[in-house]
Amino acid sequence: MRSLLVALLVAAAPQTPAQKAKELSGQKAWEELYLAFSSGDATTVPPEQRAGVSGALVKGCQALLKDDAVMAYSLGERAAVFQESAPALRCLASAARKTEQRAAAEATLVKGVTLFPKDGGFPLELGKLLLEEQDSAGAQAALEKVPPRSREAAEAKKLLQQARQQTLQEDSARAEASRIEKKLGGAPSRGAQTRPASAQAGDDSTVVALETRPGMSVRTPRVGFESGVNSLGMRVRANSRYVITYFNNDRDFAQRAEYEGRIVEILDTAHHFVQKVLGETREQPVTVVLYTSAEFRVVFGDRVANSVAGIYKTNAIHINNAAELNSQNKATIVHEYVHAVMSEICGSGDLDTAFLPMWFSEGVAMFVEWKYLDVPGPTPDMMEQIHSILSTSDVRVMSLRSMTKIPPIRMGNAGMAYDISGLGVQELMRREGAYRLMTLTRAVCRGRGQPSFEKALLTHYGMTMDDLEKEVEESVQKR
Repeated sequence: MRSLLVALLVAAAPQTPAQKAKELSGQKAWEELYLAFSSGDATTVPPEQRAGVSGALVKGCQALLKDDAVMAYSLGERAAVFQESAPALRCLASAARKTEQRAAAEATLVKGVTLFPKDGGFPLELGKLLLEEQDSAGAQAALEKVPPRSREAAEAKKLLQQARQQTLQEDSARAEASRIEKKLGGAPSRGAQTRPASAQAGDDSTVVALETRPGMSVRTPRVGFESGVNSLGMRVRANSRYVITYFNNDRDFAQRAEYEGRIVEILDTAHHFVQKVLGETREQPVTVVLYTSAEFRVVFGDRVANSVAGIYKTNAIHINNAAELNSQNKATIVHEYVHAVMSEICGSGDLDTAFLPMWFSEGVAMFVEWKYLDVPGPTPDMMEQIHSILSTSDVRVMSLRSMTKIPPIRMGNAGMAYDISGLGVQELMRREGAYRLMTLTRAVCRGRGQPSFEKALLTHYGMTMDDLEKEVEESVQKR
């Protein structure tokens, strides 16, 4: 009788979080499991039960990794919130890789290296990721963390040789370029600062300490595939690089997850692409606001909505007609991310347009956009129109100098004005490359417009605005 009473009392008692998680995991009810633990503070679960909840979420992450990486990432992210175990971090990193969230994967693997120094899997996977990113110095630092007696040691050794060889080749190329420029009486090589100072040639510091490597600070991805809602009713999703906001537009959970995943993928692509072309990227997160055509029109007005695909304004990227993502949206995001980078270099806000000529700010963004689209510049039809305009006596109507304080969008032919701006920057890039371009930008912005852009152009390029205008005209005539 007593045994029956005890059984009835146990059956009547409410389930603990760990019991609920275990039951849902046993039923392979992964979506119900995620929804049960997708929100709320993990500290509300008793400490002794958090490992059980995390373990159940990890099983779901592992089970869905092959067929549904989006949900796997969400489960892995919550598993790590309840307990940063090695399995949780490992599955979260794998899901991040599968969903092209490379920044999140890097952050998770760095966390794994720090918390589990005897586990060779974390530094090995981090080294592989950084090699893919062409960061040989960072890969070398990561691979050297693989314990020599771990099962990953043999593979790490082979990859370490590859990373060291690439690092030596890069340093040798920089040293040779620097030697030649010094011999010719020039400034240091324009590639000399495209990596952290600790990774330059000429000393033993090319072996970068993982803990102090810029961009490798230990951090946990803060938001998974389920976004929150702000006071305006907009969905908000944030990580260390972006704060993405948009109106829900009646999307359900799966649709939001897919949409946000694609946005993060595009933004990560923009981040890495701009860094590759300019050697620069943002350190602080940038807000990205996504609008339908109607929403953009309400906020910015008909004229702007009909003229632009996106705007960067006061630390935020605003994208027009982003309800459905296409190739134009992607190119626009890359273009506007360049403005975000240039703004931060100049002190954030809209200070880039305060200190730099309007044509230069837009020209840099146009140049990178052309690179992203893999086109040589303006379309053939536009080049023909520009050639016609530049051949007339009224050439200054569309000159670079005429767009010093007036943005291209306010010119009579905005499309042509943007392209002429891009051609101006294209000539500067052809002459000296990205490092010199960014050096000029910093010189003007750090001096808050002193020296003026024209004086800085003369200092860094040995040319006047008239010289640059002439080079642009000659480049058009040659095409």
